[in-house]
Amino acid sequence: MSRTDNVNSTGLAADGSQFLTFLLEEEEYGLEILRVQEIKGYSKITPLPNTPREVKGVMNLRGSVVPIIDLRARFGLREAEYTRFTVIIVVTVGTKIVGLVVDAVSDVLNVEAKEMVPTPDLGAGVDTSFLTGIARTGDRLVSLLNIDRLVGVSAGSGPAA
Repeated sequence: MSRTDNVNSTGLAADGSQFLTFLLEEEEYGLEILRVQEIKGYSKITPLPNTPREVKGVMNLRGSVVPIIDLRARFGLREAEYTRFTVIIVVTVGTKIVGLVVDAVSDVLNVEAKEMVPTPDLGAGVDTSFLTGIARTGDRLVSLLNIDRLVGVSAGSGPAA
């Protein structure tokens, strides 16, 4: 069965999924675990001129030059000092590899289909296109990210295929 055969009209997996959860300013977000290549401690990033605020630069990852995007900046959150908990989540987006700077990684969350709800309609002025939905697990709400839209748009190349 292909991945698209297992996705319903909301873009959520019909049988549940696993997500790597992480924090940004006390809020919890999730990425499909299958898109995560690795998690690295924050390390030196080489800045690039004339890039959007969220593009922190590039880093060398075993011989590959990987663009690094700060999700705090991408989401319009205030800047924060990087700490020992700050990590770079290396993800695959189509054929690209991209690093995402986040405050801290939480855990791997198993989410059943019944625990996922579509992103609520917040009106025309709010862009929620980078969300695939919300996971309700216990008393927690976790925003599930569409990494293709999130990174595709921020990298200036349009949505990744």
